[in-house]
Amino acid sequence: MEAYLNMFQSQYPFSLLSDEEFEFLTKHAQIKDYNPHQFIIHEDQNEDDIDIHFMISGLGNSIMHRSNGKQLSIRYYYPGDLVGMMVVMSSGEMKFSVQAMETTQTLCFPKSAFMTLMSSNRQFSNVVLEGISSTMKSLYQEIKYKSADSDEESETELYTKRVDGYMESPVFIHSSATIAEAAKVLQEKELEGVIVSDNHKQMLGMIGYSEILTAFFQNDQDNYVEKYMKTDVYAVMSSNFIYEALSYLKHHPTSIIPVFYKENVVGFLRQSSFFNIQDSIYFDLTYRISNSIDVEELRKLSPFYNKAFQTFVRQLINHGTFGYEICELISSVNDRIHKQVIHLAEEEMKGEGYGTPAINYCFIVMGSEGRKEQGFSTDQDNGLILSDYQNMKNVEEIEQYFRLFSQKVNFMLEQCGFPLCTGGIMSKEPKWRHSIGEWAHNLEEWIKSMDAQEIRDFTIFMDFRPIFGDYSLAYQLREKLTEKVKKKLHVHQLLMKDTLRFRVPFQPFGRIIGVGKQRNLNLKKSAIMQIVNAVRIYSIRYGIDSVGTIDRLNRLTEEERFHPRDAENAKMALHRLLTFRLEQNLSQMENNKPLTNDISLHQLNKEEKRKLREALAIAKRLQQVLELSYNRNRVV
Repeated sequence: MEAYLNMFQSQYPFSLLSDEEFEFLTKHAQIKDYNPHQFIIHEDQNEDDIDIHFMISGLGNSIMHRSNGKQLSIRYYYPGDLVGMMVVMSSGEMKFSVQAMETTQTLCFPKSAFMTLMSSNRQFSNVVLEGISSTMKSLYQEIKYKSADSDEESETELYTKRVDGYMESPVFIHSSATIAEAAKVLQEKELEGVIVSDNHKQMLGMIGYSEILTAFFQNDQDNYVEKYMKTDVYAVMSSNFIYEALSYLKHHPTSIIPVFYKENVVGFLRQSSFFNIQDSIYFDLTYRISNSIDVEELRKLSPFYNKAFQTFVRQLINHGTFGYEICELISSVNDRIHKQVIHLAEEEMKGEGYGTPAINYCFIVMGSEGRKEQGFSTDQDNGLILSDYQNMKNVEEIEQYFRLFSQKVNFMLEQCGFPLCTGGIMSKEPKWRHSIGEWAHNLEEWIKSMDAQEIRDFTIFMDFRPIFGDYSLAYQLREKLTEKVKKKLHVHQLLMKDTLRFRVPFQPFGRIIGVGKQRNLNLKKSAIMQIVNAVRIYSIRYGIDSVGTIDRLNRLTEEERFHPRDAENAKMALHRLLTFRLEQNLSQMENNKPLTNDISLHQLNKEEKRKLREALAIAKRLQQVLELSYNRNRVV
C-alpha cells in the first residue's frame, strides 16, 4: 500500500498537495480490485455513497443512462484517470455508471476528504475542475450527436406530421456573448430560449430565461453565455413525427426544442407549435405511459384496450395515412409500454431484495415489433442479451436474477395485452436469454445446423431490435448476424423455401382465391409476409443491416439493388395490406370479436377489391422473382 501511495503522491495534480494534505486525503484510502464487467460505480448508488477512484491499472467504461432506457458509452478511463468526479459534478442531473472492461485496480479514497481539499487548496481545485470541465464539454459533443440520431428520437416518430413542417428557423447566439445580450435577443425575438452556436450550425448548448435569471440574481449579467448555458438538451430530428415533441412541450411549456438535420441545427419547436395541430388530446399518451406506476394503469393505455387511441387510428386511416406509418405508431407505443414494464420489473426486483442488475443487459424485440410493423393483434417475441459474466464470482446470482427478472417482464407484458408467445420466443426462455458471447457461439451453430423448422424461429430473430439497456450489445450481435448470414447460401435457400409455404392466392386475370363461404383471405400469410420475407432475403443477400421493411427498401434503392419504381410499388402494396388489416381489427374490437388476420372478400366494395388485387399482384411478383432466381442457383 505504501508503494502505491508514494507513486500516487508524485502524480500531477496530487503533487500540488502538501504532505499533511496528502496524508489527510489518503488516511482511509484502500486498494480495490474489479473483474471484467464489474461495476466500479453504479447508476443507482446514492450520490453520498460514491467515492473517488484513482485508476492504477486496467480499463473502465463510462456509461450514461438516458431517460428512454438507452445506455450510451461515452468515454474510457485509463490508468492515471480520476473516476467518480464526473458523477459528483453532475449533481444527479445525469446518471452515470462506470464498469471495468478488463481486470482493473483502483486506489479508492473517501469523497468527503477529496471535496474538503478541493475547498481548501485552490490551486489543486482549479486543476481538477479544469480537467473535468474539458471532459464534460467533449462528452457533450459526443452525447449530442449520438442522441440526435439515436433511438430516442426514432421512437418519438409517433403520429403523422413531421417536425420539419412545424419548426421555425433557428435563432443563434455566440458562446462569448454576454448574458445581458442574450436577454435582449429573447426579448426582441419573443422566444423562450435561444441556441448557442459559434458557427450557426452545430449546437454548443441552449440558454433561456431560467439561466438568464440565475445570472442576473448573481449580478453576473456581464459574464459569457457559455458559463450559464444548458448542455443536456432534449432535441429531435427534422424527419421525426411531431407528436411526442409536442408532448414534451406540453409538460415543459417554457422550453424550446432544437431540431437537427444530421449534426446541424436547422430549426426549433416551441409551445406555439401546438396551434396548427388538432387532436391535442393525444399528445400526452407517451408521457402518461412513461409515468405509469403499475401494470393496471399501463394496461388501460395499451393499444388493444385504449379506445381513444383506437378512435385516433381510425381517424388516421380516414385521412389517408400510410398503413406502415400507423403500424410504426402502434409499435412506438408498444415500445414505451415495454420500457415502462422493464422499469417496474426492476423496481420489483429491488423491493424483493435482489438489488439492481449486476451487469449490463439489452432487452430486444423481434418479429413485427422489431420491424415496427405491429398491428393490434400480436403476441410477444423478445429476448435478452447479457454482458459476458461467466468469469465473475457471482455467476449463479446473476443467472437467478435475470431468470426471475425476465419472467416478471413477460408476465407483466401479458397483463398489458401482449399474449405469451405460443412458440416460446420470450426472454424468460433460456433459448432466448444469453450472454453476448453465448449468442455469438449459438449463432454460429444455429446457422450451421439450420433446418426447415428452425428457419421459422430464425426468421423472427433476424428482425430483432434493441429497446432497452446497453444497445451496444445488440449492435455487436447485429453486426455478427449480418456478416455471417450474407455468406450462407443454404440459409438463403431455406428462407426462400419458407416464404413459399404460403402462395399468394392470386390467379391470372386478377382472380383472388378466398376460403370458405365468406371467401376469407389471410392477409398476413397470403400477402404481407410475402413482401416482408422477399425484402428481407434481398437485404440479407446484399449485407443490409436495416430491420424494418420500409428501411430495407430504402437501402436497397440507395444501393441500386431495387429500382425506385419497384420499391415504391412494394411500399404501396404493404401500405394497402396493412391498412386492410388495421380496419379489420378495429371492426373486430368494436364488435368484441377475436382479432384475426382474415378479411372477407364478400365485404369489400369494388374499389377495395381493386386495391387489394393490385397489392396481391405485387406480392405475387416478388414471390415469383425469388423462386425463379433461386431455381437458377443464384441469389437475386
